[in-house]
Amino acid sequence: MQLWLAILLIVLVGITSGIAAFLAGVNHRKKIAEAEIGSAEQEAKRIVDEAVKEAEAKKKEFVLEGKDEVHRFRTESEKELAARRKEVQRQERRVQQKEETLDRKMDNLEKKEENIAKKLKQAEEKLSEAESIKKSEFDILEKISGFTVEQAKEYLLSNLEQELTHEKAVKIMDYEQQLRDESEKKARNIISLAIQRCAADHVAEAAVSVVPLPNDEMKGRIIGREGRNIRAIETLTGVDLIIDDTPEAITLSCFEPVRREVARLALEKLISDGRIHPARIEEMIDKSRREVDAIIKEEGERAVIEVGVNGIHHELVKLLGRLRYRTSYGQNVLNHSIEVAYLSGMIASELGMDPTLAKRAGLLHDIGKALDHEIEGSHIEIGVDVARKFKESEQVIHAIHAHHGDVEAKTIVACIVQAADAISAARPGARRENLENYIKRLQKLEEVASSFEGVERSFAIQAGREIRIMVKPEIVNDERMIPLAREICKKIETDLDYPGQVKVNIIRESRAIDYAK
Repeated sequence: MQLWLAILLIVLVGITSGIAAFLAGVNHRKKIAEAEIGSAEQEAKRIVDEAVKEAEAKKKEFVLEGKDEVHRFRTESEKELAARRKEVQRQERRVQQKEETLDRKMDNLEKKEENIAKKLKQAEEKLSEAESIKKSEFDILEKISGFTVEQAKEYLLSNLEQELTHEKAVKIMDYEQQLRDESEKKARNIISLAIQRCAADHVAEAAVSVVPLPNDEMKGRIIGREGRNIRAIETLTGVDLIIDDTPEAITLSCFEPVRREVARLALEKLISDGRIHPARIEEMIDKSRREVDAIIKEEGERAVIEVGVNGIHHELVKLLGRLRYRTSYGQNVLNHSIEVAYLSGMIASELGMDPTLAKRAGLLHDIGKALDHEIEGSHIEIGVDVARKFKESEQVIHAIHAHHGDVEAKTIVACIVQAADAISAARPGARRENLENYIKRLQKLEEVASSFEGVERSFAIQAGREIRIMVKPEIVNDERMIPLAREICKKIETDLDYPGQVKVNIIRESRAIDYAK
């Protein structure tokens, strides 16, 4: 029993000491925590104080910067106001000077008006004096001559009219001959000057293109299995591929140069790439078509810039670019149009006309040839419709309409374009025909002229641009020559196709022969 009591006592003492130790530890931790809280509060207070000081410094810094900015703005504003004030003062001085000048002019005008009024008054006085003198002289003349004023007028006028009739006829003939000589001389000088200043190169183009091949084996690849490749190319481009015995070459044949150019570029790309099958062919043809469209646009813009004509509608510029791939009797139509524009501008400058308008009409005169294979009608009718559609001026439209004589030229610009077109087309080497067609055209021209009654012989000269006709004088008199020339011209226009124009020159010669015996 005493043992249990001792053990219990020991346990109670241990529990008591543990509780005391626990309480002592709690108190120690509390003191440590309170000390740390105190130091943290001091640190927080220090940080807050530093932040407040830093904020005050920043505030002062911002305030100073704001004051500097305000001062700068104020300085700039004052400078601007001073400049404006000076400008206003300068304008005021100018206005004041103008007012003073106007005042002086008004004073001068008033003085001049006073002088004019005085002179008018003096003139009226002298006129009335002259009328009175004239009346007295007429009275004296009537008494001396025995004629009244009206009778004297009739007598003098009748005599004067008889004398002037002959003089008037002689003067008119002299003036007409002089005007004809001077105008012909001046026209020759102007045209020769324009031709000399515009020297152009001419390159004849054919209706086929030849594409070189690296080897003859490539022909089989272009034809493809059972001809699928060549059929794809011809179907997509509308161009005929001629693969014959010509070594290392393929011929592209098509009347439409744009399609032929697309096919040529596509074929060259396919040959260079080496992959030739229908899908690749379609891809290359699309790419080549885009390239040709870009070239057409660039060529049109180049022509407009080169000639120096502004404000042409972009669709007309594209049509001009398409003329690069058009030819007329072997002559490139775009180069021909540019040359006609240059010649028209030079002739217009020599005549004192507006060269820009003449250049514009000359550049656009053959615009219908860009579409004449797609739209029914002559290139003149198509050109007039296109120019009217894109709001060109009436002078330009009339020049397009009249440049081949389809309508009568009613403006100087139209006449200038006619002359420039004929000059460009008549250059040696500008246009070509094969020898057989050329000879046939000359023979047909002589046959048409010789088919009329009274024609003795006819000779086609100047490469078919002029025909000289010898008529029988006993059948064709002088009055008949002009109607005969007109009839021959109409028959030539109806029956023949020819570039430019044909001059009909009729010659009648009467000879009187006798012998002295």
